[in-house]
Amino acid sequence: MNPIVRRQPAGPPCYRRSSALLKRATALASVLILAGCASLSPDGGTADVQALVNGNPLMAGTAAQRTPDEASQKSVDALLAKPLDVEAAVRIALINGPRVQDAFATLQLSDADRVQAASLPNPVLSFSRLAQGSEREFERMLSFNVVGLVTLPWQARWAGQRHEAAKLQAAQSVLTLAADTRRAWVRAVAAQQSVVYLRDAKEAAEAGAELAHRMAQVGNWSALQRTREQLLLADAAAQLARAEQAAVASREQLTRLMGLGGARAGYTLPDRLPPLPQAAPELGDVQALALRDRLDVRSAQAQNTAVAGSLGLTHATSVINAMELGVVRNTTFDNDADRTKKTKRGFELDLPIPIFDWGQARNGRAEAQYLQSAARVRDVGVLAASEAREAWQGWNTAYTLARRYRDEVLPLRKKVNEEMVLRYNGMLASVWELLGETRASMLAVNAGIEAQRDFWLADTDLQLVLTGSSPGGMTALQTAAAGDAPAKGGH
Repeated sequence: MNPIVRRQPAGPPCYRRSSALLKRATALASVLILAGCASLSPDGGTADVQALVNGNPLMAGTAAQRTPDEASQKSVDALLAKPLDVEAAVRIALINGPRVQDAFATLQLSDADRVQAASLPNPVLSFSRLAQGSEREFERMLSFNVVGLVTLPWQARWAGQRHEAAKLQAAQSVLTLAADTRRAWVRAVAAQQSVVYLRDAKEAAEAGAELAHRMAQVGNWSALQRTREQLLLADAAAQLARAEQAAVASREQLTRLMGLGGARAGYTLPDRLPPLPQAAPELGDVQALALRDRLDVRSAQAQNTAVAGSLGLTHATSVINAMELGVVRNTTFDNDADRTKKTKRGFELDLPIPIFDWGQARNGRAEAQYLQSAARVRDVGVLAASEAREAWQGWNTAYTLARRYRDEVLPLRKKVNEEMVLRYNGMLASVWELLGETRASMLAVNAGIEAQRDFWLADTDLQLVLTGSSPGGMTALQTAAAGDAPAKGGH
């Protein structure tokens, strides 16, 4: 025997109507609240970027400046009044550099897009006047984009995800500028230091060439020996010219990064690079650090989340991506003797008919963009782990070479030079041997400067690889991300 299912009696019609009205009012209120909460950030997202880069060793304890003001310019002048160390150079670049201002302006554009996506679509007022004989007809219609209103929370959430990715990209730009400034400072100081030693080497070569010329004139020196000394002088002059040009180029690169010009470009650099650290730090698993802390990895993940959100919105509006509902009021005046007036009221619904386009292309494009974004996340992860291993090995190699020059090569070269001076004073070595040893010592010191420079460059690269982004891969990531936004007609 089948059980009897008894249905509960439905509530009274007035209760059902009030419940439906309450649901509609709640939905409308949530949309209005969402639109009301969408407002531009007062600082353009600067504080969020500062939180992302706060405590990073590349930042030199300085906050990036969105717009330089009078107080910040005074601090720049105070930093430029004394020899510019690397920390001061980074501070000036983060305060005064045009690249920081460009990064924050780009972030402000993203914030504007976020607010625009979360704003209610404006209603459209249509008005027309028609005449036929003595009749005049006035048509008025107030229409609303229903699809835009219904999908507003989705659009707002998607734009917010895109804005979070933009914050991470702005933080990458700030860290990349700090790293570039550190590299430029290291190259500028090392090039300036090399010029000093190469000038001494050139002076020693000039002394040798002049002595060879005089000895050749009195017949105590062969033409072959004189020509060799002249070749040494020509080679020393060429090396010095290249070093001077490298010093000018590296200094100008640093000047551009700091955004300086005019009298400010005449700043003074220290005489030498900072000393090497006493011991190599233990960083642990550099791959895990890079995958956890690198901003480009987090940015790629945020972009993938945003693309996934846009994919859901595209699927939801693939068939019906536009619908407008309008309230119509038509008034007809008859200017004959009776002067009658007729008014018609109603509504109008504009709805595309999915006969030819069922949204397959939009869905396929959105799915392809998601797959592309997911592949990019994996690619950035593989790149981060690989670059972390490479940068760590490069850091260790550069540190070992620089220490070898500092602890072995240069002390031995100095001892040899001192012994040669003693032998020359005891008339056991010729002036040519002394000049040759002097040139060799200067070139060894210059090689030690280059090794020290390479270490500090490797140190900057390692810090950027572990916490920021790929040393040269952020531009490609941003270019690829620009194509992730869905087409305007797709929603």
